[in-house]
Amino acid sequence: MISMASLFLDQSRRPAPVWAKVLTVAALLAVFSLVCWTVLSSSVRSAEILQNYRQVFIHGWFLTVGISSAALVLSIVIGGIAALGKQSDVIIIRYIATIYIEIVRGMPFLALILVLWFGIAPIVHLENRLVVGVLALSLFSGAYLAEMIRAGVESVGASQRESARAIGLSHFQMSWYVIFPQALRHTLPALTGQFASLIKDSSLLSIIGLSEFTFSAQQVFNATYSTMESFLPLAVGYLILTLPVSFGTKKLETTLRYET
Repeated sequence: MISMASLFLDQSRRPAPVWAKVLTVAALLAVFSLVCWTVLSSSVRSAEILQNYRQVFIHGWFLTVGISSAALVLSIVIGGIAALGKQSDVIIIRYIATIYIEIVRGMPFLALILVLWFGIAPIVHLENRLVVGVLALSLFSGAYLAEMIRAGVESVGASQRESARAIGLSHFQMSWYVIFPQALRHTLPALTGQFASLIKDSSLLSIIGLSEFTFSAQQVFNATYSTMESFLPLAVGYLILTLPVSFGTKKLETTLRYET
């Protein structure tokens, strides 16, 4: 007979259903938001600050969402091209990709923003802060994504490629059906951290006067000199952005693990 202990162990090994994970994340966010709201609403002045400056926070949060989304898509494109360029047989392309990756990875993001805004943008007559911010964030994240993609592709064994050629797959079919799924599975944990870092790195764009979420919080602080009321909503706003990214990638990682 099967003991109750073995039944309990079998149940504990089963992965939690998706709805349970969603409810857990939603509950954690709700509790954290409730605690923050209770702290901020504990005084009349805090409530007045939140009421008077709510549009500033909302505008900055949505601008951060837009910047991060655009930079995420563009950085994936840049990272993929740089990863392919570093593996190219053409030596000039390989050197250009390598120089780009090494320079950007060796440079602080703040320095890259300042170089683009004060150095390169005036030369090419680019005065749009939003475009420069998205471009800086994409170039910075793309260099790291390039190395992650390259490492993921190289992690696929040679036997997998030989087997794909043996059954008559073309180079595109081999890349799409054999190499890409396995490379994505291997690099997902690193990609999750990079995507979350991209969202948080967007806060440095306030240095060029881009009115994203962090800049909005700084505006509220400069006007009210209230630290808690200015920066606690900032922390909640970034958690709302980064937690779904982490959860979604974990779900995708589980799906790919079973498929491959």
